[in-house]
Amino acid sequence: MGKCMEESWTILKVIQWTTEYLRGKGVEQPRADAEVLLAYVLGVARVELYINFDKPLADEELARYRGLIRRRGAREPSQYITGRQEFWSLEFEVTPAVLIPRPETEVIVEKALEIAGDKPSLVLDLGTGSGAIAVALVHERQGIRVVAADTSWPTIEVARRNGMRNGVAERIFFTVMDLFDGLTAGPLFDIIVTNPPYVSDAQILDLSPEIANYEPPAALRGGGNRGLAVIRKILEEFEAHLKPQGSLLMEIGLGQAEILQTAVPERWAGRFEFIEDYSGIRRVLHVKGEGVKSNG
Repeated sequence: MGKCMEESWTILKVIQWTTEYLRGKGVEQPRADAEVLLAYVLGVARVELYINFDKPLADEELARYRGLIRRRGAREPSQYITGRQEFWSLEFEVTPAVLIPRPETEVIVEKALEIAGDKPSLVLDLGTGSGAIAVALVHERQGIRVVAADTSWPTIEVARRNGMRNGVAERIFFTVMDLFDGLTAGPLFDIIVTNPPYVSDAQILDLSPEIANYEPPAALRGGGNRGLAVIRKILEEFEAHLKPQGSLLMEIGLGQAEILQTAVPERWAGRFEFIEDYSGIRRVLHVKGEGVKSNG
């Protein structure tokens, strides 16, 4: 920000100036980010900015805001700047150790809750990241317990803190594990949920700077020119750990449903479906356990 920001500026003027600055840096939602970061600096809800548009900012508030806007102008995600992201109407801590939870992943939560109903259910959350899916599930249902696994301690520590933040940590077992490697063979789980890495090698080149330069690469790269390497590994191994009446719910990338549909094993006939997200994209693969009979 230039010298103009060192004058006595009101909330409205600051937002207007910042919006144009961020737009010039290629930020997709400059007004929203300007408001989110200003609300964060002032320690108020975003809506409070609208009822205090004429309030001038103190010098120290402007100085702190200036630093955050420089970071956002460099395309660092606002969620990493504030350390916060909402998911399933809950607040989550996010750091560069974890992917930022996306709204489309709520489709997994919705379907898992539908499958669980009011029954006690043991859920495995593979690649838990921030713990968003695990925390949302146990927050909604007293009868759900979750084993939340990821490949690094820094990631698991973020997930654990999110469980504590939302008051549900005692019903989640957090563990460091690479896919199913830490499990003994046996059908333990009623539901397996996972949002695995699924970005292809080619897609990596086309990602926005926010994702490519700041989000953890290991949580993005699915492997191979179609991004399906991790997905295929999960599909090869999950049935050994799923109860006969259970379900696998796995998030997939744009266009991957068409590829997977032609490659599913014959034994899955009548036992799988693709679930669309809020944009109409086939976003979640649902495979039912071998004990679920086809209606056909």
